[in-house]
Amino acid sequence: MPSDVEYSPVGEGLGMRDFWLYVWMRRAAVIAAHVTGLGLTVVISLLSRPGTSLFSWHPVCMSAAYCLCLTEGILLFSAEGSPFCFKSRKGKVRLHWFCQALVLIAAATGLGFMVASKNVSERPHLATWHSLLGTCTLAATALQAACGICVIFPKLLRLSSSSPARLKLYHATCGLVVYLLATVTVMSAMFSDWFQATVKGAAWWTFFLLPLFPALVVMNQITNAYLPRKKLTS
Repeated sequence: MPSDVEYSPVGEGLGMRDFWLYVWMRRAAVIAAHVTGLGLTVVISLLSRPGTSLFSWHPVCMSAAYCLCLTEGILLFSAEGSPFCFKSRKGKVRLHWFCQALVLIAAATGLGFMVASKNVSERPHLATWHSLLGTCTLAATALQAACGICVIFPKLLRLSSSSPARLKLYHATCGLVVYLLATVTVMSAMFSDWFQATVKGAAWWTFFLLPLFPALVVMNQITNAYLPRKKLTS
């Protein structure tokens, strides 16, 4: 990657900041993504009735990890509609790390409850597409966290002076892959016997499509923030 390529936040190079309608639409979209992530977490937690079984804690932990914490950890860098817009860059990075640590803790806890539930019921592991996708998502999350450590501590890991900039780009790109994997995994959960027995009809389609909205907002934020300025102005 050429060293003279600069990265532009959303709208720069396109003159989009001059259009108030565009700015307000983006702000509304980011706020709606926050609400969607929180709403999905709350509703899924209520539907799972935590405490009624070992499995009941799995949807709670996983929705908290990926629908809420992962979404907030990415959207806090958004300039439009983020409740943390008053924070400094350093403060946002620390809060991002805190959110990602919660993702790892909640995801590991949810995995533990699922494994325990399968063992108690003597059902096979990795027998569905949802479980396979979930395993891939967990592995990608762990790798993404390792990449984040490289971004934060380049000198400690003896990386070259040109590596941090590229690592930030790779970190953001891998983060997008993790988020899209998590979105597909959440959507595949809608096809599970438990969810289809709990939610039916139009409500099922609503739950199935809702995770796509914050995914589109996150994808737009990352791709625009790390798109080379030269390509934007060409």
